[in-house]
Amino acid sequence: MATSLDKKQITDLLPHREPMLLIDELLNIKKLFSATAIVNVRKDSFFVKGHFPGQPVMPGVLIVEAFGQAAAALTAHGLDKTTYENKLVFLMSIEKARFRNPVIPDCRLELKIEAIRSHGKVWKYKGEAFVDSKKMADAIWSATIVDRK
Repeated sequence: MATSLDKKQITDLLPHREPMLLIDELLNIKKLFSATAIVNVRKDSFFVKGHFPGQPVMPGVLIVEAFGQAAAALTAHGLDKTTYENKLVFLMSIEKARFRNPVIPDCRLELKIEAIRSHGKVWKYKGEAFVDSKKMADAIWSATIVDRK
């Protein structure tokens, strides 16, 4: 099983598409346990013009969304394809999200994520976000696998 995924491979696993597909790579994959997602935060990212004009910052909710996408890709990649076929991963809860430093466009945001528990179709994860080894955010969240309609 691959230990890294490029954007094309991620789009094969997730339903997200531009501009809402936030993660560009998934690296250092340890099956159903952990991975590092890369988000290339660009000066032309869709949120830059309006958040905030003249001093753009990646919104915290998008950092949480990127955590969720990374966790969904990690889980989908680790499960048997027939188990994950025609499924979606929905965010259920967010706990203890902290935004420690603003994420300024034109950077490489690294999301280190870990699955900390699973019970049936419900998974719990934790993650930390870094730019140049500086912690930008962290969170704990839960998600569930549901049937596509």
